[in-house]
Amino acid sequence: MAFARTCSVALVGVDGVIVEVQADLEPGVAAFTLVGLPDKALTEARDRVRAAVCNSGEAWPQRKLTVGLSPASVPKSGSGFDLAVACAVLAAAERLDPSSIADLLLIGELGLDGRVRPVRGVLPSVLAAADAGYERVVVAEQTAPEASLVPGLTVIGVRSLRQLVAVLTGAGEPEEPLDPICGRPDPLMAGLMLPSAGVRGLPDERTLRLDMADVAGQYEARRALEIAAAGGHHLYLKGPPGAGKTMLAERLPSLLPPLTQKEALEVTAVHSVAGLLPAGRPLIDTAPYCAPHHSTTMPAIVGGGSGLPRPGAVSLAHRGVLFLDEAPEFPVRVLDALRQPLESGEVVIARSAGSLRLPARFLLCLAANPCPCGRYSRRGEGCECTPAMVSRYQGRLSGPLLDRVDLQVQVAPVTRIELMERDATAESTETVAARVLAARERAAARLKHTPWRTNAEVPGHELRTRWQLGASALNDAARQLERGLLTARGLDRVLRVAWTVADLAGRDRPDQRDVRTALVLRTGVEQGTPFSGRVHGRPGSIPAQRRSGPDDDRPEARTEPPVNDEEAV
Repeated sequence: MAFARTCSVALVGVDGVIVEVQADLEPGVAAFTLVGLPDKALTEARDRVRAAVCNSGEAWPQRKLTVGLSPASVPKSGSGFDLAVACAVLAAAERLDPSSIADLLLIGELGLDGRVRPVRGVLPSVLAAADAGYERVVVAEQTAPEASLVPGLTVIGVRSLRQLVAVLTGAGEPEEPLDPICGRPDPLMAGLMLPSAGVRGLPDERTLRLDMADVAGQYEARRALEIAAAGGHHLYLKGPPGAGKTMLAERLPSLLPPLTQKEALEVTAVHSVAGLLPAGRPLIDTAPYCAPHHSTTMPAIVGGGSGLPRPGAVSLAHRGVLFLDEAPEFPVRVLDALRQPLESGEVVIARSAGSLRLPARFLLCLAANPCPCGRYSRRGEGCECTPAMVSRYQGRLSGPLLDRVDLQVQVAPVTRIELMERDATAESTETVAARVLAARERAAARLKHTPWRTNAEVPGHELRTRWQLGASALNDAARQLERGLLTARGLDRVLRVAWTVADLAGRDRPDQRDVRTALVLRTGVEQGTPFSGRVHGRPGSIPAQRRSGPDDDRPEARTEPPVNDEEAV
């Protein structure tokens, strides 16, 4: 009896489980049995491995062959076990030394001609191998840069099974010429990109070039965007069509700072498993941006699918931005499903084939019209919707969901003056991003010895006990809480936003003005002075008042005398 073993990795979500691949040869009728809870794609490995071995110039053993994948209780899927199965069979047939592959971890699909094809999820697989103490891994040549992101491992990138056998036996490494593709996409990379995987989670070149200076007017909304990026706060933009809500949301990812090494590995692992990792980009170091259509289904948003679930938009937007345009048009069940990841930063999906936990710490940006026709206002001019229609439309965003959104901003229509004239005070993305980065560094220094890095992650209990504010600073928030205009969760989020406003202003601790600003952004209730005059950013960050012309008769554009706090409340 001949026996050999090697190892590969089974992915459960974005977590890898080390799988021992065992091959046993016994006298008897030639047969190939694969056991260990394989799925359909893995069951078909018997035919792929046999053809690949024969076309690589090796003899297929004409005996009873049993290949076991252990632990047998873990579901195994995909074609990434082909390379490990082929090497285990060759070692059992004494073509390879069994000791040469015993401590080797192999990941790759085999073509019928013996070429090694790349598979999805190489980075999380190699991370699992490093955690298990493996020192050498073998992957397809195309995914070697991705595997090399994990330090402390020797990565062997191979082009074919014949080349790997030569490396393991110490023979001269054969030349494997590249296939001429004549400008067409490399067919070997097809397994890495799944066109039907759902929402693409990376900003394209057009998104990266968008500038904040292109947005006309909207000083309050631009300031709210800056606060959201600086503290990681969720944002809700509400206004009529054409006011610039989508323009603002598309520029939000460019305000976020570059990902740290740990965050980049997390994001890359999710996109690698989802089949959305672009060729030639082994590491994603910029914030992802996902903007699914409102007809997207529940599995595409939170994750799911047949068999073991796959990452959805909330995971593809991990450490980035999830933008839901026309948010009331999304199914109510889909919107309410966001409540768990908004609180915990992860999503737990249970299916009949198993359950898994996926990372989902994203910045949510919602955009909505005030009514189905989009022209509803307090004056009611031009709106054709009945009060019942308006109430039903606005009620699709439930109270518990909006209670988890820190910043709720009314986006007013753009005036003719703002649209037609060039605004010399408009700041570029580069300028705003520099302030955001400075505020994030200030918060990170304060939270250095804690598990949190942004203000939005800090629990409310810690804010009320470890970083207490003065009693006078919380007077306005306390009155709002007593009157029922603010919930306990809302108070915690007001404190988080106040800390972010203070970080942007360079202050060590929020004062009453910062808490008032946070209250306005949270509830929309004025606290005595216009919001634009109460924002305390760095000099020149926002004009004191918006410019208005004689044809601008909106109430928001008029200058009203300030009232004292008692009258406002």
